[in-house]
Amino acid sequence: VQLQASGGGLVQAGGSLRLSCAASGLTFSNYRMGWFRQAPGKEREFVAVAKWSGGITDYGDSVKGRFTISRDNAKNMVYLQMNSLKPEDTAVYYCAATNVVWGRRREAEQYDYWGQGTQVTVSS
Repeated sequence: VQLQASGGGLVQAGGSLRLSCAASGLTFSNYRMGWFRQAPGKEREFVAVAKWSGGITDYGDSVKGRFTISRDNAKNMVYLQMNSLKPEDTAVYYCAATNVVWGRRREAEQYDYWGQGTQVTVSS
């Protein structure tokens, strides 16, 4: 299984970035796809997750209303559109896959597969 995240970079506060994650080696439709992030010296934080249909999603409180997760099941891709970025959004962003019950979707330890991470830096 491989999850390949891309799209990170340096952006000014208030700007936007779109992260992409390409999945291979798994039955994509069986997995809920999520994004987590980790800033230096902090624990890994839940950002967003989408069910297979893509129509059912969940977001961390700190990104709700600014970030949007979506998935293209035909291409085995998941995306994270990040708008109104803030310096506190600076972190390494990871995509991950899980088939855990929906009630545990925010728990990083429940995710089976992880991508390598992509750095997002937001300057003030």
